[in-house]
Amino acid sequence: MEEKISIFSKLLSIQNELKAPKNQYNKFGKYNYRSCEDIWEAIKPLCLKYGAVLLVDDYVEQVGERFYIKAKASLIDIETKQEIYACAYARESESKKGMDSAQVTGATSSYARKYALNGLFCIDDTKDVDTQEYQEKKQMNNNQQKNVDNFEKVKNVNSYEQVGIEQATLLGEIDKRVEELLKLGVDIKSEGALHFINKFNNGKNDINIMTQAERFNYKNVLDKMIEIKKKEEKKWV
Repeated sequence: MEEKISIFSKLLSIQNELKAPKNQYNKFGKYNYRSCEDIWEAIKPLCLKYGAVLLVDDYVEQVGERFYIKAKASLIDIETKQEIYACAYARESESKKGMDSAQVTGATSSYARKYALNGLFCIDDTKDVDTQEYQEKKQMNNNQQKNVDNFEKVKNVNSYEQVGIEQATLLGEIDKRVEELLKLGVDIKSEGALHFINKFNNGKNDINIMTQAERFNYKNVLDKMIEIKKKEEKKWV
């Protein structure tokens, strides 16, 4: 009797053979990336080869007053019905400016699904050190460290009134940059802009839940977007 291959062996083979190129291009950030659909297309022939089925499901979970999309990616053996899966979460943004509720949920679902697939099939999203994106992220990280240092100085101020002034001033500066981006035709809540902001601000794009240091970095990210947009002189897509 022929010994059946376990689901773990099949997953190992798929992980080893899977090639998911970055076929998508972010015009704003000028870098390539892979979408959830790109991963699916690369996995389908391998699932057929090894007799497995890939299923991806979404669930909505509420934590406090916030809603999260939980994505579950499952690889199922069609002979033994063995299953192995990985999950990932993404939170819906409170602000829906420029996007209706369906678009917000759809973008959040795609984000969660992609990272559930990344986890299941060991897809590494780390960028090569010689790419423009890596260099930009390195510069952003350096700026963020400076912002943390500046914030530590603010924390040492004894006057709560002074801290309040610092926070109000920073929020005002952020609002100015958001308005400037809108004038340039860039909606910071669009999928492309959110992808750029999340990448360079540790996945944070909701100013209401940012620390003061993260807000400093967020301002720098917006400055970078303005700089790129002015250089491009093209309409944001």
